Amino acid sequence: MRNSSQPGAAGLLFGVGAYTLWGVLPLYLHLLKAVPALQVLAHRVLWSLALLAVLIVVLRRARGIVAAARGRTLLLLVGSAVMIAINWIVYIWAVQNGHVLEASLGYFINPLVNVALGFAFLGERLRRLQAVAIGVAALGVILLAASGGGALWLSLLLAMSFGLYGLLRKVAAIDALGGLTVETLLLAPFSIAVLLYAGQSGTAAFGQSNHLDMLLALAGIVTTAPLLLFAAAARRLPLATLGLLQYIAPTLQFAEAVLLFGEKVHTVHIITFTLIWIGCALYAFDMIRAVRTARANDIQLNG
Repeated sequence: MRNSSQPGAAGLLFGVGAYTLWGVLPLYLHLLKAVPALQVLAHRVLWSLALLAVLIVVLRRARGIVAAARGRTLLLLVGSAVMIAINWIVYIWAVQNGHVLEASLGYFINPLVNVALGFAFLGERLRRLQAVAIGVAALGVILLAASGGGALWLSLLLAMSFGLYGLLRKVAAIDALGGLTVETLLLAPFSIAVLLYAGQSGTAAFGQSNHLDMLLALAGIVTTAPLLLFAAAARRLPLATLGLLQYIAPTLQFAEAVLLFGEKVHTVHIITFTLIWIGCALYAFDMIRAVRTARANDIQLNG
């Protein structure tokens, strides 16, 4: 007899794996510190496209993706491609320029940004505790802005770009693999142009050393592996569990910024992060409570 907990256990492993890989991404990007951020982005896109092409051929998904990526869906994917490109380039720049701390702040507040966007654009109901969570986090952001401490624009741009990316992907009628493939295809011409210009101007990083070439080629796996793990986890886990797991990534990034990269934490950072963490805790508690309430109601209705 098959153990009914197997799907949940596998989903938990997939989810932890995805967010852990995103959490240690600064370690990989730090190795590419000498490569201009635009070139890193271009390699990330093109090597990902090569890997996705192999997956699509193996899984025989090409026809379905072409059929889905039309009309309104294609327009939404154009928008999501722009948002993920902005998010990636800002994140790469942040790691290369010693702003991992601010990057982690952006991803800590991202779940609360998602709630606000859902309320503003999708008509989703904003529960009282969610509103309090957003308010507490917003207070932390306001204090950091008032103090002039840190690159706050970077945190907000990361949170908003990824939040808008999630919003566009939520309403686009295409699955994770298909959507990522189309987005990557849309970004490919820009990426090719960046690398061609770098080659002509003599600033291309690829071809300088075998070590650097190998690191750049790994960008495909580094980009697609966590996304595919996340998609597998999302099919197997409750939303509340997935919502809690997402804090693994910024927590690891925060630790790396302080312990490995030597970024300084000032008093205003401590106050800001404390308020953000309180907001995140309230948000997580509200999600768990909502799921339990829904399950209890379902049991009563079906009992």
